[in-house]
Amino acid sequence: MGVVVRSPAELAWEAGGAAEAGRPPADLLTDPHSYHLVGISFFILGLGTLLPWNFFITAIPYFQGRLAGANSTTETLGTNHTSPADTFNFNNWVTLLSQLPLLLFTLLNSFLYQCIPETVRILGSLLAILLLFTLTAVLVKVDMSPRPFFSITMASVWFINSFCAVLQGSLFGQLGTMPSTYSTLFLSGQGLAGIFAALAMLMSMASGVDAQTSALGYFITPCVGILMSIVCYLSLPQLKFARYYLAKKPSKAPGQELETKAELLQSDEKNSIPNSPQKTGLTLDLDSEKETEMEPEEPQKPEKPSVFIVFRKIWLTALCLVLVFTVTLSVFPAITAMVTSSTSPGKWSQFFNPICCFLLFNVMDCLGRSLTSYFLWPDEDSRLLPLLVCLRVLFVPLFMLCHVPERSRLPILFPQDAYFITFMLLFAVSNGYLVSLTMCLAPRQVLPHEREVAGTLMTFFLALGLSCGASLSFLFKALL
Repeated sequence: MGVVVRSPAELAWEAGGAAEAGRPPADLLTDPHSYHLVGISFFILGLGTLLPWNFFITAIPYFQGRLAGANSTTETLGTNHTSPADTFNFNNWVTLLSQLPLLLFTLLNSFLYQCIPETVRILGSLLAILLLFTLTAVLVKVDMSPRPFFSITMASVWFINSFCAVLQGSLFGQLGTMPSTYSTLFLSGQGLAGIFAALAMLMSMASGVDAQTSALGYFITPCVGILMSIVCYLSLPQLKFARYYLAKKPSKAPGQELETKAELLQSDEKNSIPNSPQKTGLTLDLDSEKETEMEPEEPQKPEKPSVFIVFRKIWLTALCLVLVFTVTLSVFPAITAMVTSSTSPGKWSQFFNPICCFLLFNVMDCLGRSLTSYFLWPDEDSRLLPLLVCLRVLFVPLFMLCHVPERSRLPILFPQDAYFITFMLLFAVSNGYLVSLTMCLAPRQVLPHEREVAGTLMTFFLALGLSCGASLSFLFKALL
C-alpha cells in the first residue's frame, strides 16, 4: 500500500477551505511554490497595515524632542520630554488622530465598497501611505519651528491612518475568498508590526550614529516595509493559487474589517468546529451541525437580522470590549511613554522606555491573544467577564503614579522600575486576552444567521473604544 503525499496547498484547502468555494483545480493543489508565495505576501501585507501606527507611537520621544524647541533636530530617539506644560500634547493627539479614522471609515465602509474599485482602494492606499511616510522621513533633515512641524505631522498622522483603515478593510475583504490559513498569516503579520517597530527603534538607538541619522534610518524602515507590501500586492495576480481565489467575490467583506489589535474571531469546540492552537479564525462562519442544534424548528431567515435584536443579545460583551480599549488607549502610550527609569543616567535609562513600554507591551499583548486558542474563560454566560474588565480600570491610577518626573498634582508612589514593568506585563496580557475573548464570545451569543451582524457591531464598538480611550488620555495627562 503506497503512501499518499499531499502538498501544503492541499492541506490548507482541507484545513481551512475558502468561503463558498469548491475544491480548486488539481494543478493548484500540487503547486507548493505558488502556495507559499501567497502566504508570504499576505503576511507582509498584514505587517504593512499596522506599521504606520506603531512607528509613530514608538517614536513619540523623537517627536517630543523636535517640539521642545525651535530647529531641534538633534534630539535622540530615546530622550523623554515629559513636561506637563507642553502645550502640544503630542502623544495624546497622535493617539486620537490615529483612532478616529478607524471609527469614521468603519461607518463609511459600505459606501466605499460600492463606489471605489478594490484595486484602487488597496494600491492607492499603499502609495499614499508610502508618500506620507517619505515626507515624515524627509522632515527629519528639515529644520523648522515646533508649530508648523506639529501641524504637518498631525496632518500626516490623520491621512496615513485614514488610508490604513481603508487598506485594512479592503484586504480583509480579499481574505474572505481565501483559505483561512491566509487569514491566520495576515493576522500574524499584524501582530508582529508593533514588535518590529520597537526593535527598529532599539536598533536605531544602538547604531552609534548621530541622532539625526538614527531617526532618518528609523523612518526609512517603514517606507521599505510599505514598498515590499506594494510589490507583494502586485505579485498576487501573477500567482495561480491567488488568482483562482481572488477571482471570486467576497461574500462578507464589510463585516470582516477588524482593527489590528483585536482580530481573533475564533471558532471553537462548542460551535462544533475543531479548534486548533495554531489557527485563529477571521470569519463568523457556522457549520451545519450548530445551525441544526440552535434552530431545530426555525427555518433559516432570508432577510437580514435586526441590528437592534442582535445588539440586545451582545450588548454586555460589546460594552466590555469598549471598556477594555478605553482603558488601554487612555494610558498607552499617552501616560506610559512619559514614564522614565528611576536609575541613574546611563544605557538602561536610555533604553528603558522602548523596551519596557513598547516592546514589552506588544510581546505580551500577542501572548494574551494567543491564549484564547487554548481556552475561553470565562464563558459567555458568566458575569465574571465584566468584573475582570472593570478591574483593568485600576491600571489608570497605577501608571499615573509611576515614575513620571515632572508633574504638578499627583505624587510618585511607584518609583522603582520593577513596579512599571510588573504593571505593564499584566496590562498587556490582560488587554490581548480580554479583547480576543470578547470577540470570540460575541458570535456564540446570537443565532447562526445573526453572526455577520454581530461581527459588524463588534467591529464598530472596537473602534468606539479606541476613540474613547484616546480622548480620555487628554484628561488623565492633565491630572498629572
